[in-house]
Amino acid sequence: MRDAITESLPAWLYRDEGFFALEKAKVFRQAWQIVCHRNDVPEAGDYHTLDFLDEKVVTVRGEDGVVRSFHNVCRHRASRVADGDKGACGGRLVCPYHAWSYGLDGTLSAVPRWQGFGDIDLGAHGLIPVEQEIWRGFVFVRFAPGLPSVAEMMAPYEAEIAPHSFEDLVPQGRVVLRPRPVNWKNIADNYADGLHIPVAHPGLSRLFGGTYAIEAQPWVDKMSGVVGADAAFSWSERRYQALLPGFEHLAPGDRRTWSYYKLWPNLAFDVYPDQVDFMQFIPISATETLIREIPYARADARRETRAARYLNWRINRQVNAEDTVLIARVQAGMASSSYTTGPLSPEEVCMASFARRLRELIPEANLRRSPAATA
Repeated sequence: MRDAITESLPAWLYRDEGFFALEKAKVFRQAWQIVCHRNDVPEAGDYHTLDFLDEKVVTVRGEDGVVRSFHNVCRHRASRVADGDKGACGGRLVCPYHAWSYGLDGTLSAVPRWQGFGDIDLGAHGLIPVEQEIWRGFVFVRFAPGLPSVAEMMAPYEAEIAPHSFEDLVPQGRVVLRPRPVNWKNIADNYADGLHIPVAHPGLSRLFGGTYAIEAQPWVDKMSGVVGADAAFSWSERRYQALLPGFEHLAPGDRRTWSYYKLWPNLAFDVYPDQVDFMQFIPISATETLIREIPYARADARRETRAARYLNWRINRQVNAEDTVLIARVQAGMASSSYTTGPLSPEEVCMASFARRLRELIPEANLRRSPAATA
């Protein structure tokens, strides 16, 4: 998909708190945010939480087996009800402030009598549900309507995602949070930027051997590369290459393909033969972002599979370190008085698509300089 956009987003959008406030209202309230996978909450009372901007969410499996999402806010005094990033609460969620307790379906089940609420209407004070969609096992929420469903947004790539059996994936460890002193768009841009791969990621370049490609659909970008079979530079790369044919649940061509899907606006799935990761760019301020990520994988106890996943992590640890330096350099440059916007190559289709959508949603994004600076 080609795009007529020829200039990148202007620099002031990457550091202006006023524009960040517009993004919170016009981009993120309508955007789907991932909480967890159904298999993160396998038993009744298991829960996962998500803090996103000013919102707090708890996703919990009910006694009936249904996974539901609620605002993680007590109806009495707005205290957080469920603590930590995950846990198990037994048969009810109990607020640690005044001990109001809620059933796993969100209904208010009890208020301590000594607090003097008398015959309070329990049915009118349950936890407030959050709009939820479960797509291929992953639990998404949003705080206002506006976007298509996750299934509609990901539809262009359903056929190639299906063999990876997302529904059957199980978590590998805990969610990792990595703070970065950069604007969230800086991370999103870098993720979908194909031009820097041969320059800044020598390991990936060796693995892919010039096969890296990008494309943009209306709501999702795709980046992919085919891991070659030729001898690579490091032992970890060579060993990883040798293990890929063992993933026989995939077609031969898919066993060597790394695919990355970036869902508008701030979520990415890294899909490998051996595992699937999600990476969520959680905005904190105009110049702070929290990267939230966790790997998932098929149940597979083979020693070779464990080795492949370790080698995958080892390779990507280096890629992440390289990207951390790159995005910091760009964020620093965005503050220079010499830089307003830059030209986009016809090959930078993902960045062009992202810029077009943001400009459509927030007209101020078309201004080359901040309105405050020109007032």
